Amino acid sequence: MNKILLIGGSTGVGKTKLSLLCKDIFNGYLISCDSMQIYKDMNIGTAKISKEEQKQYPHALIDIITPDKEFSVSEYVKLCKTEIDKARKLNKLPIIIGGTGLYMKSLLFPYSFNSTYKNEELRMYYENLCKEKGNEFVYNILKEKNPDRASKLHFNDTKRVIRALEILDNNNEIKLDEEKSRYNYELIVLTCERDILYDRINNRVEEMFNDGLLNEVKQVIKKYNLTRESQSMQAIGYREFFDYFEGLKTLDEVKDKIKQNSRHYAKRQITWFKTMPNAKFMNIENIDEIVSYLKQNL
Repeated sequence: MNKILLIGGSTGVGKTKLSLLCKDIFNGYLISCDSMQIYKDMNIGTAKISKEEQKQYPHALIDIITPDKEFSVSEYVKLCKTEIDKARKLNKLPIIIGGTGLYMKSLLFPYSFNSTYKNEELRMYYENLCKEKGNEFVYNILKEKNPDRASKLHFNDTKRVIRALEILDNNNEIKLDEEKSRYNYELIVLTCERDILYDRINNRVEEMFNDGLLNEVKQVIKKYNLTRESQSMQAIGYREFFDYFEGLKTLDEVKDKIKQNSRHYAKRQITWFKTMPNAKFMNIENIDEIVSYLKQNL
């Protein structure tokens, strides 16, 4: 069994449901691909499966660092590769599940550029521009200068976007990689009707509040002495509470903002997965069809 299986898609679409089923059917080894489920004590807001479910269906790369620590894409890739090797030694199918497309793409396609002249001043300029005007603004600059290269990237893939602009501004020709993956893989991106997805997202947020999200956020901030700027507090479902704590918004307004941000994030996730080579988009409602496809292709 040389392939790995990746299950992606937007928040709330049903990735966990399919992954647990695939673990049972294909003797799978579950590996999380979620940039916020890596944090300990952040359970409700990141929609982790319950502790009871984790006992039956253990996931690698959940709860691996505390919320006061920084964590990078390269660290994730290194750890995930190790887990894939573990799975193979156990003759299990590595199943990578999550909505963090940048992590998935970085795992499949190494971040590397051809050797060209480096300009630290230019790089710093574009990095600052990202901070001031946003990733999409800088991405649109690349789109104007080299539409073909831009079409291969997502606007949140700032490392590659900035590197591409650095090369262009130094009048160096960009040599596109063949996007040849380090793994033989199947990537299933789950979809569902937008109205259904948005209802699921809204209901999930309501459940999070009923399960004690406010208290979780308070406890995590206090325990780890976190601020609005902490990396872990950039997560949707956490960052919105700072306005409430500072008296700028009511709790109902925070709840509505989390729902809105989650819906917007779901759209961005699908946009990201559309940049992934060989992604197969399948409706979660047709789960038997998905399993049948995997039985034929894994």
